[in-house]
Amino acid sequence: MNELNDAQLNRYSRQILLPEIDYAGQLKLAQSHALIIGLGGLGSPAALYLAAAGLGQLTLVDFDQVDESNLQRQVIHNEQRIGQNKAESAAQTLAQLNHFCQVHVIAHRLENEELDALLQQADIVLDCSDNFETRYTLNQACLKARKPLVSGAAIRWEGQLSTYDFRNDDSACYECLYKPGTSNDQSCSQNGVVSPLVGIVGSVQAMEAIKALIGLPTLAGRLLLIDGLSLQFRQFNLKKDPNCKRCRDEAHP
Repeated sequence: MNELNDAQLNRYSRQILLPEIDYAGQLKLAQSHALIIGLGGLGSPAALYLAAAGLGQLTLVDFDQVDESNLQRQVIHNEQRIGQNKAESAAQTLAQLNHFCQVHVIAHRLENEELDALLQQADIVLDCSDNFETRYTLNQACLKARKPLVSGAAIRWEGQLSTYDFRNDDSACYECLYKPGTSNDQSCSQNGVVSPLVGIVGSVQAMEAIKALIGLPTLAGRLLLIDGLSLQFRQFNLKKDPNCKRCRDEAHP
């Protein structure tokens, strides 16, 4: 796409009015491709807002099925989709939201080679998964491919997120924050989560993706922590760990 048509100019007019986005930024979004891993609590708002904001392509990856217990927080699905694959369900919702956004569905678990191939097509990756194994895998793949990664997590009343912009050599990676084997997997099914919290985290992930795609400052180099009970938002510096094995291995393969 080389230009926005009249219908797109009207649809995205409120964003185009923003000087930080303007026509050039909106066109860049229309030319961009985001890969979203996980269409649950975080992936739901992230996908909805990226499609609404005018991203040209979204690839949705999830091998799980919609369950009734998901509907408390996974707002991209509905009661009629219980038992359906989550990526397919999400694609149906997005098709009704914005026909300008091309949506691709992957309804199976990604193997490493397939993930590497997808990263060559994508401009940015959103980690909306709910387990450390997937987070480590995405971190390694995005670091290798030098693709920006927006990583979010939410459990109980607590959320966190950061952007690892691997287009920059000095970017920290996920393993600079969490070393493999040092964190216990905790899931919403075991510990619970308040519904709006995942909406906050997923929406900020979409915001981060938009900013990264059009060249605005992001959370790169910072970790955002959200306390839903006190409604406090705190930020901490997140620097590249000189002793991080993952960073070292990817720098010297």
